[in-house]
Amino acid sequence: MASIFGFRSRDPARDRQTDVARLDRLARLFEQIAAEIDAEKTGLEARYRKEATNAAFLVEAMENGSASDRRSSEVDALTQSILNTERRIAALSRQGGAMRELRHSLDMVFDENAATDSAATVRPARQQGAGRG
Repeated sequence: MASIFGFRSRDPARDRQTDVARLDRLARLFEQIAAEIDAEKTGLEARYRKEATNAAFLVEAMENGSASDRRSSEVDALTQSILNTERRIAALSRQGGAMRELRHSLDMVFDENAATDSAATVRPARQQGAGRG
């Protein structure tokens, strides 16, 4: 049977170092995912602008009679593509917001751990009689 007196806890500084490394890895992952989302969104926005411009010129050409009405199927395809792109950009915006919130939450956890660690180092000193008048 193991004695409770044989139990030794790790050094709080080592625990903090482990926590910092773990939180840092998680923060880098959130930042990497956010960068992927931003890159996809930027690419889509550029294609969106190009498709919207093409659709506008095609509609204008059709209205002026310089393009045949048969090209209306192209307008329909561009319209559908524009709508799909708008939905995807909105989804990416929500995902990017979620990544920012998660990253902020991670900072809050780290700050809480730092505050808890500081309080834990102060508490034993008080228990030993320090600070009593």
